[in-house]
Amino acid sequence: MSEFKKPSLPGSALFEAQAGGDDPAELAAAGHRIATLLVRGPRTDDDQGMVDRVLHLADEEGLGVIADLWATAPADTLPGSLWRLYLLRTWVHRQPDQAAREYASGKAYAPVHEVLAGVVDPPGPAEVIALVDTVVRGIVTSDLDVTLDRAASFAHIVGVGRAQLDSGDPHSAAKLVDTALHLRRAAELERLGELT
Repeated sequence: MSEFKKPSLPGSALFEAQAGGDDPAELAAAGHRIATLLVRGPRTDDDQGMVDRVLHLADEEGLGVIADLWATAPADTLPGSLWRLYLLRTWVHRQPDQAAREYASGKAYAPVHEVLAGVVDPPGPAEVIALVDTVVRGIVTSDLDVTLDRAASFAHIVGVGRAQLDSGDPHSAAKLVDTALHLRRAAELERLGELT
């Protein structure tokens, strides 16, 4: 009997091997394969190393590499929803004060979303970073639908909050609310077993 080996998270070598040059169709197919491997690949429940590496995927590989593979994927696909999750996480890590301010502004207008998002009160920069990290860690659990729902609620609250602030940008606020709708739809598809 051969020994079973734990799968490893794709590193830069896999990204380079999967990327199909400049052909958009080959890049899309590679992105889909990698997204499927991340979310659906075999693993054990106690593989904390896998969880940590998925969490820091954008940090280690660079958001540009991930964008090349996932940014053009439709929102109702696995790679498209992962792109939105990593984009949201990267923004919060880069601008935690703004994220906390917009979240605090929006939570009064979306109390149901506030409960689902799960940010502690009061929501400071550390709390919103902790939330997005917890959400991205959820990619490698069997509850991807809950992960997507939590991210959708967070994006919705921040979008509403951005629109409420005097310094807010209505266009980007609307895009965040659209992102929330896309993530919520992806969660529905995941519950139906149709998120591919």
